[in-house]
Amino acid sequence: MNSGRALAVLLIGTGACAVVLSGPAAAEPGSPEAGRAVFAEKQCVRCHLPRSERGPGPALENIRRPQGEMELTGRLWNHLPAMFASVTGKGGEWPEISVAEMGDLMAYLQADARRDAEPDLAKGRMTLLRKGCLKCHSLRREGGPVKPDLAERRSDYASAAAWATTMWAHTPRMAAMASRQGVPYPRFAGDEMANLVGLLRRTASENP
Repeated sequence: MNSGRALAVLLIGTGACAVVLSGPAAAEPGSPEAGRAVFAEKQCVRCHLPRSERGPGPALENIRRPQGEMELTGRLWNHLPAMFASVTGKGGEWPEISVAEMGDLMAYLQADARRDAEPDLAKGRMTLLRKGCLKCHSLRREGGPVKPDLAERRSDYASAAAWATTMWAHTPRMAAMASRQGVPYPRFAGDEMANLVGLLRRTASENP
């Protein structure tokens, strides 16, 4: 079985496809001060310490810096499997984060939607294909069997915080199962996440 078909079977069989099946409502503008509290409450401070203290995860200065919201969302996607393994491997529980909390956390980490480039829909389609999304999911009834179609209207396309919250809840399980099956986990760089979600958002908005 090739890797694309294996990933499709894996996602269907485990329910990990929930990454794109249901989503929370859009977030209000976040509060940096509230985000600081979320950062502490969700135990992010255990791994992400100031550079001078040499924590086990990336230094606080590396993750708390001027950046786009979708840029941060892509970095979260990339880092979630490692974070999940670190937390659960030490006997901890994966913390739940609401859309509002994610918005506050993003504000604390200095993410600003105005720093994201305008989505390039052509590049978004290339990302959709290169990351193998359509091996599992469909877009306008073209692609894999996992439902619903990515072109359907979705609340978690509404904001970076909403999309990141959905990923936070479901991606670690998907990544863990993919790792056990030897299926590559897709990674995002630069504006790839912004372009992809921009494409999906536009396509969904054109649905009747």
